[in-house]
Amino acid sequence: METNVASAWNRSRITACIDHTLLKPIATDEQVATLCREALESNFASVCVNPCHIRLAASELAYSPVKACSVIGFPLGANTTRIKAAEAELAVAEGAGEVDMVIQVGALKSGRFFDVEEDIRQVVKAAGGVLVKVIIEACFLTDAEKVTACRLAMNAGAHFVKTSTGFGSGGATVADVRLMRATVGPALGVKASGGIRTLADVLAMLEAGANRIGTSAGTEILSQVPG
Repeated sequence: METNVASAWNRSRITACIDHTLLKPIATDEQVATLCREALESNFASVCVNPCHIRLAASELAYSPVKACSVIGFPLGANTTRIKAAEAELAVAEGAGEVDMVIQVGALKSGRFFDVEEDIRQVVKAAGGVLVKVIIEACFLTDAEKVTACRLAMNAGAHFVKTSTGFGSGGATVADVRLMRATVGPALGVKASGGIRTLADVLAMLEAGANRIGTSAGTEILSQVPG
């Protein structure tokens, strides 16, 4: 069954969905450079790294279709909006072609929906047209809060909603991806991230409605694709 589904997606469609990720605090320059080379060899969608590595990643990926992606307000989302916007602006100036920002989770749970939406809107504005993915950190939210977070991201002009940082109490689930896709419809992308380590994981998320996959196991997953 897995082989048939993988064949239906085919290798190039799978690789085009993967954000090859390294967000460990102990990541070295050499490891980031290796990550970039792997992404180039596999033609992944992007390399997702911490802001301090964006300049290096952008240099390694220059003149290629693989984007350098920076995280913003990561991993807690608890920075002030002004700091997040400045972080996004600097990341883009240093070569980021995409940014993944974390929402103000506590503000959402407090019912301060305007603040959450404005936080996202200011990052989108600061990114200046660069693709913005909004991490809702679903493991901390009720289903109703997940729906609200997705709607706020849509209202604020974001391009994607994303399940998780991978640093919370849980990662991506098929149920969350389905709910997020049902909420945003075709208007936004859905990125599944956190705990995705096998081809079976990837296929389950894609079938549920994700169109981008964040994982630190991209090369291992690709080795499992038939053919």
